[in-house]
Amino acid sequence: MNFSVIICTFQRPAAMDRLMRSITGQSLYPDEILVVDGSKDDDTKILFQSESFLNLKYFHVEPKDRGLTKQRNFGISKAKKDIICFLDDDVVLELEYFKNLIESYEEFRNTIGVGGYITNQVNWKETKRKPTFREFKFDGWIRDMGSRYSFRKIFGLLSDRPPGFMPSFSNGYPISFLPPSGRTYPVEFFMGGVASYKREVFEKLKFSEYFEGYGLYEDMDFCLRVSELGQLYVNTNAKLQHLHDENARPNKYHYGKMVIRNGWYVWRVKFPKPSMQARFKWHSVAFLLLLVRVSNVLNTSQSEEAFFESLGRITGWISLFFKTPE
Repeated sequence: MNFSVIICTFQRPAAMDRLMRSITGQSLYPDEILVVDGSKDDDTKILFQSESFLNLKYFHVEPKDRGLTKQRNFGISKAKKDIICFLDDDVVLELEYFKNLIESYEEFRNTIGVGGYITNQVNWKETKRKPTFREFKFDGWIRDMGSRYSFRKIFGLLSDRPPGFMPSFSNGYPISFLPPSGRTYPVEFFMGGVASYKREVFEKLKFSEYFEGYGLYEDMDFCLRVSELGQLYVNTNAKLQHLHDENARPNKYHYGKMVIRNGWYVWRVKFPKPSMQARFKWHSVAFLLLLVRVSNVLNTSQSEEAFFESLGRITGWISLFFKTPE
């Protein structure tokens, strides 16, 4: 199956150079690579003028097309192949990433989208023992649950659904709770920076421009709508690393505000009329996670970031009682 790769970037020429070199070494090379650059300077443009990459098309978009979801929609309008893949500009692919990703479409004929698997965020152990209170076990693998999920567990606010599926009160287990088992798992959502879809998806849907600029949770919004059309999967053999680049990220106040408001938005995409119990649980989780973030002001070295993110969460939460996202 032939496939296009769309990479949306903004002010990250060094990360783009690193990513492109990992693409060059792939065992299965893309039929088309579209770089959609929203940068305010020409540093990334100069990179592609000085380097030659096979099957590459470079676009430096105008301000009206700047922002993650707008740039993705722009790239989709230019892509020509059967499968359209998306990569964040700060990832690095393992040798057989595309080979394993594309093979999933041949193995699972019912799929309309496949996500890749980030390997450098969680430490997993394959074991037969039972997990402790602070651990999570899935498919014979164990990982540390982390303070946020442990805190929620005390109050009975963990999801009763597998990773990659949203419970009625949102706040489910993300893809990082799927183990590196080498298996391919059915899901409702995966991460947008390691995603792929059949072209037919984009004949019916596009990325929502509600998520302006940085676009937190825009990937979950899109996946939840796509999952109404067909089955999504995550292939844990399609491996890559996410080397978080802090350039062009929003300040912590705006990030905290987006966590709440965008989180509410994607919840209502899936469950437009949640029950009172689901509403109570959603707000309870928001409150508990706010307490955890506030505590980080005192117990971490990044107290200033924690303070402003907490302030943003409080502002976003209060704003929901006056004007909810549409």
